[in-house]
Amino acid sequence: MRLKSIGVFLITLIFLIPWVSAYSVSSLVLTVYSDGYVKINYEIALADYESQIQLPLLGQHDENFIVEDENGNPLNFQVENGSLLIYADGAKLVNISYYTPDLTSKQGIVWTLHICTNSSFTVVLPANSIVVDLSDIPLEIAGNSIKMPPGNQSISYTITGHGSVNGESNKWPYFIVLEAVIAILGVAYAIYLRGGGVLTKNLPTREEFERRISNLELTEEEKRALLYIFDKGGRASQAEVREAIGIPKTTAWRMFKRLERKGLLKILRGRKENWVELRF
Repeated sequence: MRLKSIGVFLITLIFLIPWVSAYSVSSLVLTVYSDGYVKINYEIALADYESQIQLPLLGQHDENFIVEDENGNPLNFQVENGSLLIYADGAKLVNISYYTPDLTSKQGIVWTLHICTNSSFTVVLPANSIVVDLSDIPLEIAGNSIKMPPGNQSISYTITGHGSVNGESNKWPYFIVLEAVIAILGVAYAIYLRGGGVLTKNLPTREEFERRISNLELTEEEKRALLYIFDKGGRASQAEVREAIGIPKTTAWRMFKRLERKGLLKILRGRKENWVELRF
């Protein structure tokens, strides 16, 4: 009876040992994004005889799987019952990556990453993160990278400022400068359109201008519009020209387009309204 029990134990052990030693996790890196998504990167070392492995997934909603061997060749895999079944095909190392939103939660301004794993792992937090709580003493901290021991672990953090995620440079001051430059250019352009340019110095006298347009095939509305623009210093908004001569918006738009095609004025498109400028 005793020998029979030992025999059963040995047979069971024979079947269990390959599954226990089928693979080992060389590295596990969790890259956390500012929207709560986490990219999971595994590097797994396989036993020589292993043809397939089954890796539990860390989330319930996982996507964008990439499974490759040590040479970057894709390996066949299946996702079933919360696990990733990988056909090793003679690979010594397997690199796995996928994304999940299930490892993070947010309460107020505080995010919390929670993971339960049998291996140590590294978490790369978004740039400008401030860690407010750790479930255990970290093995290593380097910048926004934290290495944690195995077990049921959590990291709570907040994200401050306008920095980008995952070690990318913080470019928000450059955007502020760019916005300031655009604003200055906009003001300068508006001043230019309102008569601050140099074209007013090149305009003829009103009598000369009237003689010029009288020799052209123009309607009375077109002549009145050109004279109004001349009196405004060579440029004016389309709206004020339209109101000055009393014509509808669509009629004015067609008139300005005709005058532009004839080379008598140029339509300048602004942020809130269009302007017109004499070309002679």
